[in-house]
Amino acid sequence: MSERRSGLAVGMTVFAGTIMIMIGVMHVFQGIVALVNDTFYVAGEEWVLQLDVTSWGWVHLILGAVVVLAGFFVFRGAVWARTVGVIMAVLSGLASFAWLPYYPVWALVVIALDVFVIWSLTVHGREIAEPV
Repeated sequence: MSERRSGLAVGMTVFAGTIMIMIGVMHVFQGIVALVNDTFYVAGEEWVLQLDVTSWGWVHLILGAVVVLAGFFVFRGAVWARTVGVIMAVLSGLASFAWLPYYPVWALVVIALDVFVIWSLTVHGREIAEPV
């Protein structure tokens, strides 16, 4: 007896791929802003983890580009893209956590989206690759 794939599961995986692309674009924009104008982001003195904004700009730029690329390949159902997507969502969440002193609301939004992407790709990622 064959299992039917769920339209909801496929929809969530497609939505996760779309969210990955959006998260990647957000990281790219954050990286560009940090590289062009490193005085735009200012952290308060009370934060323990403060890193160079220019270095974080490069981290966000590279991370964003890889997340966008993996997001496009999630649509094709590639297993490696789901694996890379989960790994990049974890790295994106960690980078956003470290970015909290500079832009807290934005970082929390990205962390929440990363959690959804991880859940969706691990629970429902397989359904998008199955033939109709």
